[in-house]
Amino acid sequence: MNGKAELIIDGKTLELPTFTGTENETGIDIATLRAKTGCITLDPGYGNTGACKSAITFIDGEKGILQYRGYDIAELAQKSTFIETAYLLIYGELPTPAELQGFSDLLTENQMLHQDMLQHFDAFPPKAHPMSILSAMIHASSAYPSMKTYRKSLKEAFPIHAARLISQTRTIATCSYRKAAGLPPSYPKRDLKFTENFLHMMFSLPGEDYDLNPEVVRALDLIFLLHADHEQNCSTSTVRMVASSQANVFASASAGVCALWGPLHGGANQAVLEMLEQIHRDGDDGSQFLDQVKNKVGNRRLMGFGHRVYKSFDPRAVIIKEQCDKVLQQLNVSDPLLDIAKKLEEVALNDDYFISRKLYPNVDFYSGIIMRAIGIPMNMFTVLFAIGRMPGWVANYKEVMDDPESRISRPRQIYTGETLRSYKPITERA
Repeated sequence: MNGKAELIIDGKTLELPTFTGTENETGIDIATLRAKTGCITLDPGYGNTGACKSAITFIDGEKGILQYRGYDIAELAQKSTFIETAYLLIYGELPTPAELQGFSDLLTENQMLHQDMLQHFDAFPPKAHPMSILSAMIHASSAYPSMKTYRKSLKEAFPIHAARLISQTRTIATCSYRKAAGLPPSYPKRDLKFTENFLHMMFSLPGEDYDLNPEVVRALDLIFLLHADHEQNCSTSTVRMVASSQANVFASASAGVCALWGPLHGGANQAVLEMLEQIHRDGDDGSQFLDQVKNKVGNRRLMGFGHRVYKSFDPRAVIIKEQCDKVLQQLNVSDPLLDIAKKLEEVALNDDYFISRKLYPNVDFYSGIIMRAIGIPMNMFTVLFAIGRMPGWVANYKEVMDDPESRISRPRQIYTGETLRSYKPITERA
């Protein structure tokens, strides 16, 4: 249902159309504002700006709702897999058995890196962050001779390139880990599924396969699924902006990785572990730390609790908590950091201070604990986030390219610098 809004500027009234989405979200269409008034809107951080119409993901932070293509995240987490969900995000519908098999086959056929690409890993410094390697290697993958822009020759080959990007991101990630660990690359196996292959490539030793624990595989697959898309966040918006220039999907995804790397975006689960390590170094079980948080002592911050979008609860955290408990029980891990995490969770869920402020454990809290228990190093946490988010970025890239009204992104600004000045030769400057 569409309506109208009236905006009064210096006594003049401008009528603007409104647009209502399928979940009753209403936006004011200001596309003609500058042309008709000479004015623009100012919205730092774009917190009140809808940059696009999208049919991929819906979030209602007040009610704790997250849906992929109209499917509730809890139902997908219970009944689906990461790969089936990836297909859903990219192509808009759940696949038939034949479509799912075809998609899985494409992932398998495109999971190997070209042998020449492996030489690039030797060029990075020994302690290079895996996110820098991931971004660079994804961008380097766009050097394939067949890689063209979507609107020219890529559209028909897009399923292949999408599968190559999703599958090789996982391969690049594991190669970067093994290079840093001084281990040779572990090649993917055709008979293993996506998440199983990730664990195999990460942890298998020469002549010795990694023992694939079903609970661990399920937990990691669930982490990928829960992170597969999350509406117009910083990295997804970056992918869409780069895509608007008709750059190829690899270049757009590489930019997304760079945006995700920022500590205010993809580094949240790493921040959880850093917090736990600091508590442990202080010789605390978490009790003293929580008292300091409540009393605002020493700028203590409770990481992994609460969420910018979700104001009642994070639906992903409810799902992942159950799997987190299963993994810890299955692995019987003895880790003081995990003991501290359990203490923080117990107190925060029962203390009125945290309950009243809606500081509940979020998905970053539980996913960080799971990855720690599995043995994934902390600097790889954001890399796993990128692996999970790749289908969402691909879906958003495709949506931009398929939109006949798509235009290159070009935000405006309010200039606050100096007004016109005259140039003085250097000899006349004091």
